[in-house]
Amino acid sequence: MRDKLFINGEWHLPLKGGRFPVVNPATEEIIADAPAGTAEDINTAVRAARVAFDHGPWPKLSGRERAGYLRAMAARIEERTQDLARLEVLDNGKPLPEAVWDIEDTAGCFRFYADLAEELDANPEEVIPLGDDRFSSRVVREPVGVAGAIIPWNYPLLMAAWKVAPALAAGCTMVLKPSELTPLTALELGAIAEDAGLPAGVLNIVTGLGPDAGQPLSEHPGIDKLAFTGSVPTGSRIMAAAARDIKNVSLELGGKSPFVVFADSDIDKAVEWIMFGIFWNQGEVCSATSRVLVEESLYPALLTRLVEETKKISIGNGLDDGTLLGPLVSKGQYDKIHAMIERGVSGGARIATGGKRPEGLQKGYFLEPTILTDMSEDNIVWREEIFGPVVCVKPFRDETDAIRMANDSRFGLAAAVMSDDLDRCERVARAFKAGIVWINCSQPTFTEAPWGGYKQSGIGRELGKWGLSNYLEVKQITAFDKNETWGWYLK
Repeated sequence: MRDKLFINGEWHLPLKGGRFPVVNPATEEIIADAPAGTAEDINTAVRAARVAFDHGPWPKLSGRERAGYLRAMAARIEERTQDLARLEVLDNGKPLPEAVWDIEDTAGCFRFYADLAEELDANPEEVIPLGDDRFSSRVVREPVGVAGAIIPWNYPLLMAAWKVAPALAAGCTMVLKPSELTPLTALELGAIAEDAGLPAGVLNIVTGLGPDAGQPLSEHPGIDKLAFTGSVPTGSRIMAAAARDIKNVSLELGGKSPFVVFADSDIDKAVEWIMFGIFWNQGEVCSATSRVLVEESLYPALLTRLVEETKKISIGNGLDDGTLLGPLVSKGQYDKIHAMIERGVSGGARIATGGKRPEGLQKGYFLEPTILTDMSEDNIVWREEIFGPVVCVKPFRDETDAIRMANDSRFGLAAAVMSDDLDRCERVARAFKAGIVWINCSQPTFTEAPWGGYKQSGIGRELGKWGLSNYLEVKQITAFDKNETWGWYLK
């Protein structure tokens, strides 16, 4: 495990020498002491990224040349899939097969943006038709500059890739600040960049606590673009910091995503997708379909079946064979979710199953997968993001009622609909106020497709070509024909 910050292509102890513990959520044991960067380290990292962008070769390289580095990083990630996945489990708690999937997706993300970097060479500019033949105009895309990225703890290395890969493909340099709860694989990404020969200062990684490292990064005047994934309150503070200097900002925030199930749905498929939509990754997923709306005639049977199948989910250490649900990431998250369940119950919700520590697991931040029912639409568990293995289930009368309930939220990240009537699915999908919509499924995510939400779920889109656009500025270049005369002053 790395125990230093990665700045300007080298490994450095924090200038103030601090460290913070990293805890295995399955055992509550300290597995590492990570370097605690502060404002001074952020300043050093931003200076390195600034020099690398303003005076280094990186933004001047061709897309093909940058793609070579990205592919080299992808290859090294792929070679280390098993040890990186194991480290992710120790740090985050998720089941090992899920972590392996994450690492494979991380390598794929770097390869995808390597391809898009090469496409920048193939389409360097766009000619704009004008109404005056004396002028010619074209648009070029240029890297925005130095990017600051702050990432969450639910998919530690994959969330880093979602920002690092497109930024580097575009020609930006970056300072990356991972979550203090899961810093270990982000530091390994520094070693991977070093091994791939990435030029000094192009990628800098500073671990540390939010107020000590994240806030100074978001407020640093040397940053041209801020990219953040996390909670709405933190996103709001980052947006306010960006406003002071009018910085380019993209935010991927929370969600309280609905899953509408109509009565003509196959009950087995519905139950499987509901469970995947909320219990995958312990429900620590911004897009988790945590509000399930079921047509009244199907509601009793589906709820009974959902409770039966949920009780069968195997809970345990993510490194144990057969585990489908690992621990929550931290004691803070564990306590927060228990408090939310208690508030929901005191407000009228009923626990259909779960809601407590599993028997036989006295250590670790484990919570049984939980189904809540009978809550009102103004109950906190129905309206606010819980970010854990807790699903709220309510019946609806008809299509109009389902759409109203689904859209009655300050969030708009994702939504799902299930029905054998594909015309109805299409109508409902179009009616959802959400940036990501699934039909007859929930949660499949592809690097090629845009990711982001409406309303308080964020600003901008990640992934696909949209993710690359986050890190590109658009410049108009218009020329006047030297053989023509303008005639405003000179006659």
